[in-house]
Amino acid sequence: MVPDGEWLRVHPASPFIRGWVALAAIGFFFGRDTFERLLQGRPLMDDMFAGRVPFLLAGGGLVLLLAVLGFIMTWYFTRYQVAEGYVRVNTGFLFKQQRQARLDRVQAIDIVQPLLARIFGLAELKFEVADAGESAVRLAYLRIDDARQLRATILARAAGLEPDPERPDAALPEAPEFAVLSVPPSRLVGSLLLSEQSFFVALGAVASVVLSALTENRSFYFYLIPAALGLAAAYWASFNKGYNFTAAISPDGIRLRYGLLDTQAQTLPPGRIQALKVSQPPLWRIFGWYRMQVNVAGYGPGSDGEGASRTTLLPVGVLADVMRMLSLVLPDPGTPDPARVFAAGLTGLAPAGGSYAEEPGAGVPDGGFVTSPRRVRLLAPLGWRRNGFAATGTALLIRSGRLWRELVVVPHQRTQSMALHQGPLARRFRVADLVLHTTAGPVSPRVIQAGLDEARALFDAQAARAREARKRQTSEQWLAQVAPASVVEPGGETGPVETGPVDRQNQQEGQQHG
Repeated sequence: MVPDGEWLRVHPASPFIRGWVALAAIGFFFGRDTFERLLQGRPLMDDMFAGRVPFLLAGGGLVLLLAVLGFIMTWYFTRYQVAEGYVRVNTGFLFKQQRQARLDRVQAIDIVQPLLARIFGLAELKFEVADAGESAVRLAYLRIDDARQLRATILARAAGLEPDPERPDAALPEAPEFAVLSVPPSRLVGSLLLSEQSFFVALGAVASVVLSALTENRSFYFYLIPAALGLAAAYWASFNKGYNFTAAISPDGIRLRYGLLDTQAQTLPPGRIQALKVSQPPLWRIFGWYRMQVNVAGYGPGSDGEGASRTTLLPVGVLADVMRMLSLVLPDPGTPDPARVFAAGLTGLAPAGGSYAEEPGAGVPDGGFVTSPRRVRLLAPLGWRRNGFAATGTALLIRSGRLWRELVVVPHQRTQSMALHQGPLARRFRVADLVLHTTAGPVSPRVIQAGLDEARALFDAQAARAREARKRQTSEQWLAQVAPASVVEPGGETGPVETGPVDRQNQQEGQQHG
């Protein structure tokens, strides 16, 4: 176990793994000309430089020595400490910096292994609090066993677990985990081939063929080269990040592992997820595939490759996988019939004659979703029957999109603020959009084109639900809020896995889908 209060250093090889690019640049600068001469069979050194060889070697050696010395100084002055409910990291020997984070405010924690670090058995530990990446604390690099041990210690304290008072220095074992799902490589490849990018590139190829045939100009094919190169790079990045994706549940949260060359292991406390989105592109309907993304405080928008992978809860999965992950994020769905409600959010449509809000006598069909009124069919001829919302006892569900289907789930206590938006056309048709503000991320909760009366009623009701949910949240430690999926008993025994009512109602579906 990491001694409480003791300052420790990272692995001595850390600065070399981080700075290998600088060493490679120095070698390229001083050795490029010599290497080219060697390949061409020419003398390794021009006659005009022959007398300066000792000075050139001395200069190159001095630059290399300064770089290595800088690496050593960086390692020596990089130390970390876990004490008094904080983790602290000190860096810098000329300009000193200290970063710290409260353990009970840890939002998520990752173990990252770039390819070079994997070769040396090292890993980077990265955990974040709620500043959209600005307060991220990184430890690079530790031995992989030390990184796992430190992660177990931080997660245990963040969850509210205290060490045994009789053995305060005893090492905390890593919490056991239970596999939930994995994504087969064949499904990942299929999802990339049926992605939106593939559709538009194929459309561009057809257009180029048609234009070339009509104009007898073959130059249209050249416009496809940049698109093909960009698509290949995007395919590789998505495949590299999504390869071997596995999800597991443990007492310290949801564990995600993925990566082909650079591997990453995330641990997301389920009570820290701010919003969730389930989406389905049109071509994925053929196989019934879905994608799941989340907003997690500290991760930011996730527009870059790394951020996008870290905010992906499921890159591609069938309906049973979606229901299983939903049961982990929202153990209590707040409704006695969660399978019906969430299925309506994923695939439901309002009747062609009007919305449920305009037909109170129709009962509560389609999972109880209130959709856009029929009068807005001119504004959204395809989407008005899909756009809608439903509130359960624990979350607000927002569905949208006829071609690109989406279902957004926002736990009530994660609603930070709300706003009603109404433009000139919306005023003409007496509809409004309700925007829910959560932390930054790929999920943007927005109720689209709700009837004006329904939008105002939802605004007031959701504010009351959020207020009551926050009153029930009496602790910042997620383990005190969320029933753990398994309980570690004394002596290392583990209790039964409980994944929530959504998963219980869909166990048979999961067996059918495989």
